[in-house]
Amino acid sequence: MKAIRVNTTGGPEVLRYEDTPEPTPKAGEATVKVDAAGINYVDVYQRSGHYKLALPLTLGLEAGGTVMAIGPNVTEVKVGDKVAYTGLPGAYAEYAAVPAARLVVLPTGLSTRQGAAAMLQGLTAHYLACSTYPLKSGDTCLVHAAAGGVGLLLCQIAKMRGARVIGTVSTEEKAKLAREAGASDVILYTKQDFEAEVKRLTDGKGLQVVYDSVGQTTFDKGFNCLAPRGMMALYGQSSGPIGPFDPQTLNAKGSLFLTRPGLNHHIITRAELLQRSAGADCGRPPVDLPRARRGRVGAGRRPRRARTRAGRAARPAPAELAGVRPGLLRRAEGRAGHPLAQRDVQGGGARVHPP
Repeated sequence: MKAIRVNTTGGPEVLRYEDTPEPTPKAGEATVKVDAAGINYVDVYQRSGHYKLALPLTLGLEAGGTVMAIGPNVTEVKVGDKVAYTGLPGAYAEYAAVPAARLVVLPTGLSTRQGAAAMLQGLTAHYLACSTYPLKSGDTCLVHAAAGGVGLLLCQIAKMRGARVIGTVSTEEKAKLAREAGASDVILYTKQDFEAEVKRLTDGKGLQVVYDSVGQTTFDKGFNCLAPRGMMALYGQSSGPIGPFDPQTLNAKGSLFLTRPGLNHHIITRAELLQRSAGADCGRPPVDLPRARRGRVGAGRRPRRARTRAGRAARPAPAELAGVRPGLLRRAEGRAGHPLAQRDVQGGGARVHPP
């Protein structure tokens, strides 16, 4: 079978389109024919060597596809099921052998490509809003990168749980998307100081929680936006790592809380995986949330416009990339100015390719 492999760390030029053995499912596993693989920042970290992994490796941590074979003792899925999964390496390939307990059978009407585009980011948005800091009516939260893949979903869930959402974005176009997803106020960080704006918007009272996927450029100022005993939920570092941190800062700024959560620790059991995949505890859509953005967001129903203008992307399986040079395994740069465009995929569109 074909797979996109990394034999040595580096830039996009190290990606290789190679032949590898087709996997055979072991006990407890299922072989999935990959229709589409989700693209995420973590793929860049792994390819570049920022996250240290054994080489060579096949990139990709989530996919959607069809179960082609099952190993002994598999009861969770059957041959022919349309499934999606996340948190397991090797998705940039035609086939993947996956622990059956990590597979989610997709509901009728949801394509495998939609499943691939939503699992990691939808489940991440769910645990952040429902577990890391369980938002409730009366809370105010700050969502950095509010027009990104997690950001749009997080705005929706936060709104459905009754919280007030303040988002940060880089452009007016993205601000519109964030508002449509549920943000009551949007800060253009390219033109405004988000710390000053948060203090103004909250009358100096501060926030209950900051959801920060940006890291280095936003982290320190985010603490100044929190109310006493507020929480900083740092779940990414798209601008770079935060560096050393003095815990005394938390006391000095109001007995604050800091957490660095990850998805895999929130889907440890199959029951929890299925609960989050079904969008449990998201709340009911408020009457002013646009109809196109309603639904079981945890199950992967993405906002219509978010699929075409902002958010995240899903790649077709490598078989559909035959003849594409490794250096071209990226989206055309500059469509929306997302930082990922300068690395190896264009994050300014949640399009699923091919259409």
